[in-house]
Amino acid sequence: MGVPVLLDGPRLRARLVDDGPYAALDVVVSTGSTNTDLMAAAGRGAADRTVLIAEEQLSGRGRMNRQWTSPRGHGLFVSVLLRPEVPPTAISWLPLIAGVALAETVERTTGVRATLKWPNDLLLGDGDEWSKGAGILGEAVTGPDGVAIVLGMGINVFQKREDLPRGAGGLPATSLAAEGADVDREEFAVALLTAFAEVDDRWRAADGDVVASGLLDRYRRLCGTLGQQVRVELGDDQLRGVATDIDETGRIVVRTPDGRTTAVSAGDVVHLRRA
Repeated sequence: MGVPVLLDGPRLRARLVDDGPYAALDVVVSTGSTNTDLMAAAGRGAADRTVLIAEEQLSGRGRMNRQWTSPRGHGLFVSVLLRPEVPPTAISWLPLIAGVALAETVERTTGVRATLKWPNDLLLGDGDEWSKGAGILGEAVTGPDGVAIVLGMGINVFQKREDLPRGAGGLPATSLAAEGADVDREEFAVALLTAFAEVDDRWRAADGDVVASGLLDRYRRLCGTLGQQVRVELGDDQLRGVATDIDETGRIVVRTPDGRTTAVSAGDVVHLRRA
């Protein structure tokens, strides 16, 4: 692959702001973290559905404060500032419904098989050997206009497998190109952000109710963690068993060998084998 073609900010704005569902969109060549930048913008009163895309992140971060960097032009690193008027208890679903939009976009636009590892890691592969291709991070910030959520998505697009670090839980990392996809990053960015606006609209219209909106069912269909023997890392403790469900609050339900079920709201999941 040659030098990646950099994204055209004015063209993306024309498609996603002028003729689309977003309030503002900027593309920067390099930054520390798009989430950090948008959190600062949220504190200054930036509008609902403000988008920031970076060609390169120098101090990107994921869940559990994992740090990573990415070569310029090789991935899609996008954050969206959101101010949804839904019950506070529904907010934890935002990263999960973003996962729905991301997995569905990958399969629809590239043909690459995609699944979600709870809560919101995107896995790519053939169903037997999954590898991590993207991650999602949601963060809350309080500003003059109340609480806002900044949702960041980092997708590996052109990287070679050997140039990527291993993912959470020891998963190998991959990219869309490494899985055989021929990707136009602009078209993929438009497709992803359009799909996310659709699920966000559906979720907001249902007042954050993932059952009424159909998003819980869509998430369950895409969640490759269900039916797996898993180990859930819980700080100094861990839980082992079979992942049996995702409940209405977004928790993973694990059935332990003694038959008990436990619902977990936060933790690192390691897939062990299919039950």
